[in-house]
Order: sequence, then structure tokens, then C-alpha cells
Amino acid sequence: MVEKAKEAGVEVIGDIELFCRERAKRAADAPMVAITGTNGKTTTKELIFSVLSQEFNCFATTGNLNNHIGVPLSILSIKPEHEIAVIEMGANKQGDIEELVNIAQPSHGLITNIGKAHLEGFGGIEGVIKGKGELFDFMKISEGVIFLPKEPNIVHEMAEKRGIKNFLVVNEALPTELIEANPIISFRCENGKVVKSHLPGIYNFENIQMALAIGKYFGLSDEKCLEGIRSYVPNNHRSQFIKIGSNQVLMDAYNANPSSMSAAISHFAETKNTPKIIILGDMFELGDVSAKEHEAIGELIASYTFENVLLVGQHMQHALVHLPKALFFPDKFGLHTWLQDHPIQHSFLLIKGSRGIQLESILPFLNH
Repeated sequence: MVEKAKEAGVEVIGDIELFCRERAKRAADAPMVAITGTNGKTTTKELIFSVLSQEFNCFATTGNLNNHIGVPLSILSIKPEHEIAVIEMGANKQGDIEELVNIAQPSHGLITNIGKAHLEGFGGIEGVIKGKGELFDFMKISEGVIFLPKEPNIVHEMAEKRGIKNFLVVNEALPTELIEANPIISFRCENGKVVKSHLPGIYNFENIQMALAIGKYFGLSDEKCLEGIRSYVPNNHRSQFIKIGSNQVLMDAYNANPSSMSAAISHFAETKNTPKIIILGDMFELGDVSAKEHEAIGELIASYTFENVLLVGQHMQHALVHLPKALFFPDKFGLHTWLQDHPIQHSFLLIKGSRGIQLESILPFLNH
């Protein structure tokens, strides 16, 4: 930990890992919820924070400071007046989550989902399962509480395999039913009350349900839980619905991997708005399977009908195998030039790509 901190340019005085562990122990009276998973970590963290803040003085990871530097910084930022903490934990290889939970010592935990991301570091999907499962390994030993998704899936299997008994299944505490996500999610509660969120995408409904369940677990009323969902407005290029000029944009350009990209494309294709245009950038850190995964995205796109398909980045050229009519740009600057010469108007757009592509840079070119 100390060496990693020094490599990142952080001045280290003493043993930062030991110091963080001691800080976590002193905060033991305040529950700490640890979040990891392939997709939806930050959105789920923000939703949980919004819900719990209706009742508690809540601390949450700032932005996505979720790595071996960010988590210790977050722990050190927890103040005595904070009544509960929500800590996001990211990983790109096995052992990362184990290191982070040993530092943070969380009392509660959840894995949002398991999918294809950071495959280069994890060495494949089995490595992802093992790496993310390190959170459950810790919760098993510490006898902490975990929260499981509503529908039985691989996360349930991971908990069952470890024999974890302290768990809550989402939707048991505050049952909800999806009404629509076209593109914004609205849902109905058991008492018939309809709630409209600010989040697009069916996949985000699971994140909403998780936040509601955690709010109820910690004693919040139904109304306070629901107000936490209503009041959350995404503003970090994750799952944002933006109106720009005459265009409507689903902006999800903070990160991308095969799982999240496929979910976003499928949801976008099923919305009613037309005409639909998709602008997609490279998915990074896929290692030897990068060409295969980008080609698979092209095949998925080809199964739907879109007005136009614009692909950005060297990896995305592999998607062209299935998309002979798509427009390809080696970098975002080529796309900027094309948009200046071919203004897009009165359209519904999906923009998604990995952080390194920085597709948010095209937003000013859509203001027509």
C-alpha cells in the first residue's frame, strides 16, 4: 500500500494502511456499506447516499475514488459526526478487493453484478468472479450483512457457495414494480404510489431497488426512501438524460465494457423515441479478447435498426465487420469535424464509451 501510494505521488508518513485500519476500527460504531461489481457501482453508491441522507449524516466516496489510493483517502475523510458510510471499491485484478476490504473493514456489502470488464487484468470472466467475490469472502469471515439482487443470478450463487447466512434480498423490504424506462424509469410501489426517477435504462432499476432496500434495512420510512430516489439527479456523464438544442441524449460516456455496452444498446433500441443515432467509443482493458468483444457489439447493433451508427476509436473498427454502413472515426477529433459538417437535429442519441475516449467532448457539437 505504501509503495503504491508513493508511486501515485502521495506523500506517505508512517504506514498508511495501518493508519486507515485503525481509523476504520474507531469508526466501527458507524455502519459502512462496501460496494463493488462490474457495472453500476457509482450510480448505486450515489443512490444509496441520496436515500440514507434523508435520515442520517452520511458519508460516501467522492466521484469514483475507489482504488488503492481512493479508498484510504475516503476512509481518512470520514468524520466523527458521520453516522454511516458508503464506500465504493473498484478492481482490475484479483487481490484488489481483498486489499481494500482489509483496510476499510466494512460491516455491510453488496456486489451490483458480474460482467465482462478489466478482462486483461482479471484474466477472464472467472477471474472477475473470484476477484469481486473477495468482498463476500470478507463478509463471511466478519459475519457482516450482504444485500443480494432481486432476481437469482451469479451473485446469489457466489453468496450461496460461501454459505453466507446474513443477507437481505432486494425488493423484500419495499416491493416495487417497473412501469417503464422510456427512457426515464418510473415504478409503482406496493401501495400503488407511482415514482418517477431521473435515471434512464432498465438496468438502473436494479440499482434503485438496491438503494430502497438498504434504506429500509437502516430504518428509513417508505416515503424517505422514495424521496431519496426522486431527488437524485445524475450529473457525472453516467446515465444522464440531456436535452441539447433539438436533440435528446442518453449520456453514458464515463466508462464502458461489453456488459454495460450491450445493456445500453438494447435498452436504447427498445425506447420509442425516433430517429435513433448511436455514437460509441472503444472499450478498453479487454486484452486478447478486445477484437472479439468489439465485433460482438457490432453484431448486436446490426440486430436493431438505427438511423445512423458512428463508431470512434481503433478498437471499434472491429465492429465494422457487421456494420458496413456505419461511420468510423479513428479518434474523437475526426468525429468533431464530421459533426460540424453534418449537424444532427431532432434526434435521440446514445453516447457511450470508455473514459479514455472522452466522448462528452462531442456535446457542444450537438447543440442544433
